[in-house]
Amino acid sequence: MVADATPGRLKAVILDWAGTVVDYGSCAPADVFVEVFARHGVPITMAQARAPMGSEKRAHIAAIAAMPEVADAWQRAHNHPCTEADIDAMYADFVPLQIESLPRFADLIPGTLEAVAEFRRRGLKIGTTTGYNAEMMQILSTEAAHRGFEPDSIVSSDMVPEGRPAPWMALEAAALMRVYPMSAIVKIGDTIPDIHEGLNAGMWTIAVAATGNELGLSHAEAEALPANERDQRLIRAREHLQTANPHYVVDGIADVAAILDQTAARLAQGERP
Repeated sequence: MVADATPGRLKAVILDWAGTVVDYGSCAPADVFVEVFARHGVPITMAQARAPMGSEKRAHIAAIAAMPEVADAWQRAHNHPCTEADIDAMYADFVPLQIESLPRFADLIPGTLEAVAEFRRRGLKIGTTTGYNAEMMQILSTEAAHRGFEPDSIVSSDMVPEGRPAPWMALEAAALMRVYPMSAIVKIGDTIPDIHEGLNAGMWTIAVAATGNELGLSHAEAEALPANERDQRLIRAREHLQTANPHYVVDGIADVAAILDQTAARLAQGERP
């Protein structure tokens, strides 16, 4: 069998979930991280809650706990450093809180169904990866299906040895879709771990700046901002995502189709990610 029976052609996209196709602003996990730390006597800011977004959720909690200001607050509150047992306890609290909140944050981001229809028109398969676990994804994917979004594969962080930034979820999604090489796939997500996942898997990467964690606002909140303030915050979001070296940065999934044209042209000319 040849390595690639149809070279130079895009074959699939792999999408993140929260902040990319559902939950404008990636609000569901951010709110729960704040609540979990508060329950353990250590208030954290929304910026701290969002900083590791895109990671597997237990690892996300550990990353917050390791932040110097949070670690100091934990020491003051508990008279000992945050331990693995403490992280396990917070994760045990996180899971039911997140599961309970997911239906409230399951609305599709505007433009998702149109983008998915365009991906299908182009003959692309649609995979997904997520920092949520399988139990959470059962709920979220059911809610999304009711709203018209049903991808070809769903890979959660507990289905692989390690979540983002490792490539394993993306590789598993490709295997489930039976799509190769990885250079024929585009990864689309709203966080730096999303970008690293795509790059580590050898995929083209498109970062989403306006609808996800970087801007960090619900659709209503974003629309309510004065235009100048929103523009400035969006510039900062795009600049931060650019530090991870994605191939492209767009505002949202509705902007992806035009980028696929550019990516396909580069691939057809022999360029690889």
